[in-house]
Amino acid sequence: MARLLVVQNAQNEGLGRFGEWLGRDGLSVEVVHAYAEAPLPGRLEHHGVIVLGGGLLPDDDGRAPWLAHTRFLIAEALAQSVPVLGICLGGQMLAHVAGGTVQGGYGEPEVGSTSLTVRAEAAEDPLFRNLPRQVTAVENHVDAVTALPSGAVWLVESEQCPYQAFRLGNRAWGLQFHPEAGADRVRSWCPQRLRARGLDPVALEHRAERDEAEAALVWREFARRFASVVEVRTRS
Repeated sequence: MARLLVVQNAQNEGLGRFGEWLGRDGLSVEVVHAYAEAPLPGRLEHHGVIVLGGGLLPDDDGRAPWLAHTRFLIAEALAQSVPVLGICLGGQMLAHVAGGTVQGGYGEPEVGSTSLTVRAEAAEDPLFRNLPRQVTAVENHVDAVTALPSGAVWLVESEQCPYQAFRLGNRAWGLQFHPEAGADRVRSWCPQRLRARGLDPVALEHRAERDEAEAALVWREFARRFASVVEVRTRS
């Protein structure tokens, strides 16, 4: 069975619905709670890697000492053509490792269910091909990739944050949005913190619930395709 390593960088940034979906698709999912000081593998012995989100920058080693080794594992995966999916912080880490630029507190924050545009460059992409041109996904970020690594394929954009998704080579994807998160993630956010930022938690919940059914269909297919990429890599 194909083994998938999942690096969790924050308690409230788990694998969400991807845990069930990827298990259904035949992957053996191993979640390492790095934020709780669970040890990461010394070397990459898995057939695929997912690095999840968290309120950190990719090189914020003083606050999160495990990030240095996570970057090492990402670099190892890239060198060995092991499939990688970086989500939010994970996508920023992928960009950072490959020579891109990430800036903290850059541009306008995106919070809640957000409209995304799948670019024409995604037409031949293994994960994004034939998805609807306009999709939605949950977001919660103030940091952003501001320059893609050399050779990256720009796949998805939004009105406030251009680099929502990119691909490196044939098996590594970085995302700013959260395909693993549904309306339940939005409902879990602290309403007092949202109001302090000038946001309406009820409106955010309603929008996420409105978009849930259609978005879940899209990201279920996306997860299935990533599992297939991991399976192909296992056989090769």
